[in-house]
Amino acid sequence: MLEKVGTWNFDIFLFDRLTNGNSLITLTYHLLNQYGLVELFQLDMVKLWRFLVMVQEDYHSGNPYHNAVHAADVTQAMYCYLREPMLAKSMTSCDILLGLLAAATHDLDHPGVNQPFLIKTDHYLATLYRNTSVLENHHWKSAVGLLRETGLFSHLPAEDSLNMERELGSLILATDISRQNEYLSRFRLHLDQDNLCLSNASHRHFVLQMALKCADICNPCRPWELSKLWSEKVTEEFFQQGDIEKKHKLEVSLLCDRDANTVGNIQIGFMTYVAEPLFAEWARFSDTRLSQTMLGHMGLNKASWGGLQQEQTSVSEEAEPSTSGVNTEDAPAAAAVVVAQRDSNAATTTGGTSSKEIPQGSRES
Repeated sequence: MLEKVGTWNFDIFLFDRLTNGNSLITLTYHLLNQYGLVELFQLDMVKLWRFLVMVQEDYHSGNPYHNAVHAADVTQAMYCYLREPMLAKSMTSCDILLGLLAAATHDLDHPGVNQPFLIKTDHYLATLYRNTSVLENHHWKSAVGLLRETGLFSHLPAEDSLNMERELGSLILATDISRQNEYLSRFRLHLDQDNLCLSNASHRHFVLQMALKCADICNPCRPWELSKLWSEKVTEEFFQQGDIEKKHKLEVSLLCDRDANTVGNIQIGFMTYVAEPLFAEWARFSDTRLSQTMLGHMGLNKASWGGLQQEQTSVSEEAEPSTSGVNTEDAPAAAAVVVAQRDSNAATTTGGTSSKEIPQGSRES
């Protein structure tokens, strides 16, 4: 399977089974070696292996969406983007190292609930990061903690090591979906003015941020069977958060009520208002076969969800529409809600973890 790691229909679920649940370690280690980065940056093999094991272990296996398999999937997508001509001919070895590490750690120690949930339950993380990019800051700081604990970059000059940590943070913070429009508008402006200069380090870093953003939400662009599975996982997590909110008499977040929403209407809304605009601009930047393949899959997947929605509607014609649900034709509401929640949830098909059962967070880092 590693020989096909650069193909877009790569089945990360099968790969995870074949590696006995070690897809993130195996994939990241392979890619770092394939690029010659271990040798180039003189990374100690024992420290690297320990770092990757700790990264994988710090993802919550009880979150079947934001877990190590999702991180491996994003890392594989990032590799596909790094192989695209626009990036392959311009990204430096340092850019590639940062891009792969950011993909592998971008959701590290995700608690399985979104930022609004952490804020309204006065979770310690919300207080620590002052209600701003709470999860993304935590993912970044967790990654830095593991880098320092393992000493992976300890042989580098202190200034270089600190710069790597800062740039890693800049990449991970770019995955905050609440800042989607900010990044997309800037990307669109660059493309309209045709002024992206990839010999410029800051421009390369911005493209790397956009690549990571695409990799993070590329599920709608995968072949149907893979895309559908991811969609079911992330939606189930929305619903599990809603179940917790109901249990603790909290206001149920939009899209989190399993009695008022379906996988289909949530996914159609997400594709329409979040994924399609992003991947349309990415295709303008990198007009390749892969970009067209991604857009093609997304169009087919959206149609498939629409078809399933129609089937469900015809079966339950007599059921009254819920006022608390989100109508996918209601563009502003669907867009706002999906953007606010998509990246901050984890899905699970099993019971909720103990940490999710207690809204009032109090444990320390």
